[in-house]
Amino acid sequence: MNFHLILSFSEEDKIGTTQPYDDALVITLRIWDYNVKRVIVDDGSGAKVMYLDLYRGLRLKPEDLTPYNSPLMSFDGKLVIPKGMIRLPIQTGPEIVEVNSIMVDTYSPYTAIISRPWLHTLGAVASSLH
Repeated sequence: MNFHLILSFSEEDKIGTTQPYDDALVITLRIWDYNVKRVIVDDGSGAKVMYLDLYRGLRLKPEDLTPYNSPLMSFDGKLVIPKGMIRLPIQTGPEIVEVNSIMVDTYSPYTAIISRPWLHTLGAVASSLH
């Protein structure tokens, strides 16, 4: 017998949201056995970014980073030079995925940015409506 899981959203899934709901999707992820809050999901981005607060919170050291030399554009349109890149395990449900994150030393209200390719790897779907 074949069983196919169907992904769908209902009107009940909107209960508790303020409509129209078009805010950014901000989640908590399990990174290196820590629950990391204020992770923004940016389905328009290809970059996975870690901000300085998370880098320090995970007690990472400069020698944990590998070189990464491509500049990034911040939300406010400024050029940001990364400090390096690091590969970290991220857990969502039973799945653990190793993710390369670019570390930047700039202000952000978020701890990290997770991108569209990461969602695809997990087979996840983000719904801005729900």
